[in-house]
Amino acid sequence: MEARDPELKSELNAALQARSELGPEYESALIDSFLEKVDQRLDVTLDRRVRRHLAEQQIVVARGARAPQPPVGNFGERFGFGVISLILAIPLSAIGVTNAGINGLVVAWLGIVGVNVAQAARSQPLFRRSDERTKSDWED
Repeated sequence: MEARDPELKSELNAALQARSELGPEYESALIDSFLEKVDQRLDVTLDRRVRRHLAEQQIVVARGARAPQPPVGNFGERFGFGVISLILAIPLSAIGVTNAGINGLVVAWLGIVGVNVAQAARSQPLFRRSDERTKSDWED
């Protein structure tokens, strides 16, 4: 596993070395110290990303264009929606078959497919402007 932050990796190695030298009675203090450094690093990284995002929005607004719109869903939302619709398809199919036979099954599945198509259309517009960013504003 490669380290994303060599400085934090060296801090962790130093904390592990200090734990082996000082013993387990100082373990909580060493962990707290290391977590404080990780927390500070996260604060700095998040602050930098937020400032960059705000600066990008200000530049877009200053140029007279619309502010960028947030994406309409991510992979987790779409995946979760698909899984939930398949799970709900089982009882809906059973209810449809029980009440109306094969016609009820067809109607139930048409409804399931229709809801999933509507969700996919909402999250994936047919026409995308060529100047839109495809990468998230929060990624480095």
